[in-house]
Parts: sequence; structure tokens; C-alpha cells
Amino acid sequence: MSRDPHHLPQPPTRRLLLKGAAAAGALAATSATPALASPTPSTSRETAPFVNPLVLQRADPHITRHTDGRYYFTATAPEYDRIILRRSRTLNGLSTAPESVIWRAHATGPMGAHIWAPELHRIGGKWYIYFASAPAEDVWAIRIWVLENANPDPFQGTWVERGQIKTAWETFSLDATTFKHRGTRYLVWAQHEPGMDNNTALWISRMANPWTLTGPQVRLSTPEFDWECVGYKVNEGPYVLQRHGRVFLTYSASATDYHYCMGLLTADADSDLMNAASWSKSPTPVFTSNDTTKQYGPGHNCFTVAEDGHSDVLVYHARQYKEITGDPLHDPNRHTRIQKLGWKPDGTPDFGIPVADTVKESV
Repeated sequence: MSRDPHHLPQPPTRRLLLKGAAAAGALAATSATPALASPTPSTSRETAPFVNPLVLQRADPHITRHTDGRYYFTATAPEYDRIILRRSRTLNGLSTAPESVIWRAHATGPMGAHIWAPELHRIGGKWYIYFASAPAEDVWAIRIWVLENANPDPFQGTWVERGQIKTAWETFSLDATTFKHRGTRYLVWAQHEPGMDNNTALWISRMANPWTLTGPQVRLSTPEFDWECVGYKVNEGPYVLQRHGRVFLTYSASATDYHYCMGLLTADADSDLMNAASWSKSPTPVFTSNDTTKQYGPGHNCFTVAEDGHSDVLVYHARQYKEITGDPLHDPNRHTRIQKLGWKPDGTPDFGIPVADTVKESV
């Protein structure tokens, strides 16, 4: 979600960056989310007839297309107190689809505050939601938690709290996303590493089950470029897209105002994803604020597929104005947006720029 990064357990008042939301479920065939067909590489960046903003005041959006042909949507609510779901047979339909609250923050104790960046994944015949939260009594002690629902319909049944995903350290952590690659399930997330002069870096680990890590956890990226360190030194909101023999991992960087932007890591599909050397990092951001289209702080993205079953779609949040009064964490107007994802002739993603609004809304 885009929070102030990450209130680290270190110095003074590290407020978190509102996290930008969302993170990475690889659209793999093994998950109930169907694998997306690889589009033909193209330099075309036509603007699809999508409604934008798609959903108002919903940050860190996550949209997954299930095998039932419907799109399932979840995101961070600006009150940071609940997890919501919508579904529709079309992407644009999510804009007006009824919204259900499937879980609420606890009044006291763990999972009581800062409910951020939920992601909905179908794994092994069950539904899972990964999200970040903190104890009601210690609102910056943010960690990663998991809910499970065995009902085929995630709007029905019972959401069981599977607990916290335990990582190597009890430090600020969030934005977990999961994907499967060649039979192995991975988790990628953002966390503060003790002793490091940053807010959060990106980490990867194999999983023993949907709520348990196994083996080592490996740091894939840490804020190092100027554009990753504006306001806060942040890498967060990871998400994975597997295409053209490569594994692409997007993430978001810097504070959650108009400096918020997206970076990209790339690994060969045949490489060892647990080896940090397998991943190359773009030295420049791949998706940034744009004064012409008046979209600011784009980030915390995920990917889905269009109704045609093969065209890739970029999902993200952004604000419609540049200047913010007060802390960006308290500004509710990060809206969910979607646009067609282009592809360059070399088979790498062409993000383009955040498209202009197609509808006029006053919030």
C-alpha cells in the first residue's frame, strides 16, 4: 500500500509510507488464476476503452481473473480497517459492482490497525488473502498476515485467520505477493532489514504452504537510485508477470506522494530465482507521474488479462492532483486505474504513461 514506508524500528519517527498496493501473484496456470497467454511483442500502446478511474478511493489494487471468467477485486480502503471484495464479468464492471466487507480489523490486539494491500489468490482449491496489519496498540508494528477460505465462492464461507507469515526478523514488513514458477511456490514481500539504512527492501522465499516460508530468504532489491529514495528509501508493492521466457517483477519506490513510481526487476525463466544475481534491475523507473495526463504517484500495481483472454492489463493506483496537504497517508484519493500493457519488440513490457481520466468524478 503506499504507506509511509515503513516505519522502521530504527531512528526517530519513521512514519511509513502509505504503501502502494499490491503485489505479486504470478499469473500461473497452477493457481486458479489462469495463465495469461503471451501477447505478440509490439510497440503499440493503444488506449483500451477502460473506465478510469476504475474504483474511487481504493489504493493498492489487486484484480485477479478466476477460472469462472469473473474478475475479483480487492484493495486498501482509506480507513485502513477492513478487507473488501468486488467481482464482475468485465473489468469496467468492477467500477459499479457491489462491494462486500469480508473481514474487519480486530478491536484490540493483532490485526487491529493499518489493514493494507490485500491480495486475493487461489491456491490448492482454497482462497487466500495476504495483507499487512499491526496490533491496535502498536500501529506501526506492521507484519504480513494470511486469511483462508475453503468455500469455492470467496464471498461465502468462513475466512479463517491463518496467522502471521514469519520471516527472518520481527521488523516492519508488508506487501506480500505469491506466485508459482515451474512447480515451486514463492512469496515476495517488502521488509526492513535490521542494520540497513533504508525503510524496506524486496525479499523472496520459497513456501512450504500458503502461510509458511521455507528455506532461506533472499534480498532481491534495495533502494539505491535517487528515484527510489525520495522522502523514504523504499522498495515495496512487488508483483510478478511471467512472459516471453522471463520473469518480470515490478515494484514501487519512494514516498507515496507524486514521487511514487514503479521499478522493474527481470530474471530469465531458466535461472534460479532464489539467486539475487539472476535478477537485473532497471536503472530508471518504468512508470511515473505525468503532468500531461494529470496522474500522480502511480504505483502498487498488479497485472491481469483483458476479456479477450490474452491482452495484458496494468492495474495500479494514482491521484488526480500533485499537491497534497499534510501526510499522504491521510489523503484518501488514490484511485484504482487500469490500462493496456504494451510490449516492446524485445519482449519486455512497455508501460507507457498513466492514461488520462475517461470519466469526471468529484470526490
